[in-house]
This record gives sequence, C-alpha cells and structure tokens, in this order.
Amino acid sequence: MLGALIGDIVGSPYEWRNHKSKNFPLFVRSSRMTDDSVLTAAVASALLMGGWREDLEQFKTDLIGELQALGRHYVSVGYGPRFERWLLSDDPAPYQSFGNGSAMRVSPVAWAAESIEECLALAKASAEVTHDHPDGIAGAQAVAGAVYLARTGADKAAIQAHVEGYYPLDFTLDEIRREYKTDTSCAGSVPQAMQAFLESEDFEDALRGAVSIGGDSDTIASMAGAVAGAFYGVPKEIRAEARRYIDGEVGNIYDRFALEF
Repeated sequence: MLGALIGDIVGSPYEWRNHKSKNFPLFVRSSRMTDDSVLTAAVASALLMGGWREDLEQFKTDLIGELQALGRHYVSVGYGPRFERWLLSDDPAPYQSFGNGSAMRVSPVAWAAESIEECLALAKASAEVTHDHPDGIAGAQAVAGAVYLARTGADKAAIQAHVEGYYPLDFTLDEIRREYKTDTSCAGSVPQAMQAFLESEDFEDALRGAVSIGGDSDTIASMAGAVAGAFYGVPKEIRAEARRYIDGEVGNIYDRFALEF
C-alpha cells in the first residue's frame, strides 16, 4: 500500500506538466496526495472492517461506505467527474467505467489476501462497486495480482506472465516515451505502469520510469509503485520523506493497515 501512496505523491506534480525523462526531484513543494491515495486508503479501511473474510457482498457494502466517507472528507484531490457524481450520490450504483480508478486504488487487497485466487476475487469486488465494465475489472485484477505475486516472492517473469493474461506488454518505455499521451483507461495506463516496474532496477527507478513517459503521471506512478514497493521494499529515506505528505485520516488508515497486514 505504501508504494502506491508514494507513487501518487511523486507523480502528482507531473500529471498536468508531464516530464519526459527520469531526471526530476522525487519530492517538490507541490507534491501532494491525490485521489489515488485517498481511494487506496478507503479500500484499506474497508478491509480493516473485516467483513470481506465472510462475504464479498459485505466487503462491497463496506467499501461503498468508506469510499464515500473518505472521498467526501478529502475534496479537490482530482476525482473524475463520473466518480464525483457517484461519490455524492445517495444511491451509488456502478457506472460501467473502464477508467484506471479501479486499478489505482486496488493494492491493499493484495496485502490482505491469503491466495492469488482470493486476491483476484477481492480485486474484482473492489472494482465492481464503480468500475463494473470488464476492462475496469481487468485493470484491478492485473495490478492486484502483480502486487500479490511481488509480495509473496515471485520473480519478474511470473509477474509479467500474470499481467500478460490481461494486457500485451509488447513495448518498452523508450519506445513509447516520445508519443505517449494521457490515457486514463485501464487498457491505456495499466500496461505502461506494469512495464515501468518490469524495467526497473529498484523502487525509485520504477517511479522514475513511470513518470518519465508522461500521461496520467500520478496514477501510473501509483500503480507502478504498488508493485515495486511489494517487490523491492521502500527505502527508508524515501519512506521518511513521503510520510510528511501522508496526512490526516489517510495516514491513520495506513498506520492501522500496516500493523494488521
């Protein structure tokens, strides 16, 4: 989970001002948590409630409540317009989204799950409350499965094979960097984030690679960071610096989640 939060913070200054190289400061004055961090924390909070252990429908109910509660608490953090309408609805219903919101918030399920099958089931359930389009579910499962495999000791070949069950990874970052533009669909951003991890040498390099292609930088870095954090661990100095930006209830939820999982 921490890798996802840090990736979001590191990518946040470059979402609207893309930086097409790996040479940039990890943290700047404008670095901040965005909707990626807030909604990741909401998934973690729903898992902490424990209902998922008995019933995925209960998990969905818990998740809807936590997404709305935390989302309404943190305003102006970059929610998409359709999600914002869902967030403010008195009767929230899924809206067939295939955007990357399902994938950027999913990483906590990979830390709670005790098997890859449970991980993928939780990922599907976590997506379905909003992103019930098959592509929205696929994005969540691709990222969650990659995080689960990374945290349980799988090598990059196994993680790549898992991701390629959902998306082709037939490019390098160097090949797409010049022309890649913002694409907030799962199909247009999850493979790029996973490739940033696969090409990386360490946690920091994964974030730098993710930001370097441009596009939806905070979300791509968040997804890459989720896998990289599970695979490499997070260096102490990066963890300490990032913690300054993880505040309020998101910080409280992260602390509780880290203790339990």
